[in-house]
Amino acid sequence: MSSVLVIGYDPQAIPGVDARALTAAFDAELARFGEHGIDAASALVVSGESAESVLVPSLTERPWRVVVIGGGIRKEESLLPLFEQIVNLVRRHAPQAAIAFNTSITDTFAAAQRWL
Repeated sequence: MSSVLVIGYDPQAIPGVDARALTAAFDAELARFGEHGIDAASALVVSGESAESVLVPSLTERPWRVVVIGGGIRKEESLLPLFEQIVNLVRRHAPQAAIAFNTSITDTFAAAQRWL
């Protein structure tokens, strides 16, 4: 079975957004993986300080086929150091995984599909 880890920025930590709505959309997108027989999990980060402690256990949990790094991390200029840290953690702890990038929550499945 193919496996995908989705790394995103924790909606609870984003000021001024509806965290419940983002979480519901994210959960719906993760459910799409299961509908296609793909094992998917998520890891949500908040800052560079927490990224390593959250991601290393997730990245080493199993041999991921694809790791998707969310657009919320990649697109926000102030999060560039976090994005770099995440890419390097993936490279170091899941070197067998393809790295994919989504543009929004709703195309996470499509981003992973490009590499499955």
